[in-house]
Amino acid sequence: MSFFKKIFSSEKKETLDKGLEKSKSSFFGKLSKAVAGKSKVDDEVLDNLEEVLVTSDVGVNTTLKIIERIEERVSKDKYLGTDELNQILREEIAGLLSETNSGEESEFTIPEGKKPYVMMVVGVNGVGKTTTIGKLASQFKKQGLNVVLGAADTFRAAAIDQLQVWADRVDVPIVKQSMGSDPASVAFDTLKSAVTQNADVVIIDTAGRLHNKVNLMNELTKVKRVMQKVVDDAPHDVLLVLDGSTGQNAFEQAKQFTAATEVTSLAVTKLDGTAKGGVVIGISDQFQIPVKYIGVGEGVDDLQVFNKYEFVDSFFK
Repeated sequence: MSFFKKIFSSEKKETLDKGLEKSKSSFFGKLSKAVAGKSKVDDEVLDNLEEVLVTSDVGVNTTLKIIERIEERVSKDKYLGTDELNQILREEIAGLLSETNSGEESEFTIPEGKKPYVMMVVGVNGVGKTTTIGKLASQFKKQGLNVVLGAADTFRAAAIDQLQVWADRVDVPIVKQSMGSDPASVAFDTLKSAVTQNADVVIIDTAGRLHNKVNLMNELTKVKRVMQKVVDDAPHDVLLVLDGSTGQNAFEQAKQFTAATEVTSLAVTKLDGTAKGGVVIGISDQFQIPVKYIGVGEGVDDLQVFNKYEFVDSFFK
């Protein structure tokens, strides 16, 4: 289809292809079994395909949407060969992702007219939140932007230390206090410092606790309120980081966090070590929140801007 246009450099595309390799081989292994011995797409093939999509962590609701679209095409075209199924799936999934109004970007950019541009990063511990912040800082700095980090996850000394390591590595300033400090106070100081330094981007790390949603909600609301004393429309982006390798658990986390605070974008990490890459399709569709970034490897450059055309192209290559 016409919207499969090459956007990424060959190097970035290679990294994406490699990062999705496990998901792809698992998916197509299941798909070839689903259509084995069949020449046309019939009810049995569709039933098998439904199972393939669900077990590839696309999620039940999104799977049903995809199956419905393929059924429409089968009834319209009367005869669809199983050899065409790959292309049809590719088109329908790209079409579905197009509806979420995201995944058009190919570079790390921030909107004009917002300075400093304030990002608040949320997510449970262990999903790669701090690492994602470090890699984002690195990518923004490469674009020539001045970045300031804020260590507002004050409940774990390790979180503050880890962010400091990234700040040193990327060579960007960090604002921090001691463990147990008030997260809102850290956020306030970070924004004050960023304004003084004429920073372009501020990235605030927050505590990753979900067991008590009410506390989390109150804390994030307070952090936002205090930030607005310095930058009146902050934060401009609330980025939820999810671990793609946890599959359905990532859906659950997305559900919990979107209930606790207003999430405006998503980053899905650790896709290179898993066969659960389908989770990106399901989460993007179900929550109607743009997936902005995906992690497809350990390196700093392996955090990529999510582009739906390149993603689908790599997945169905």
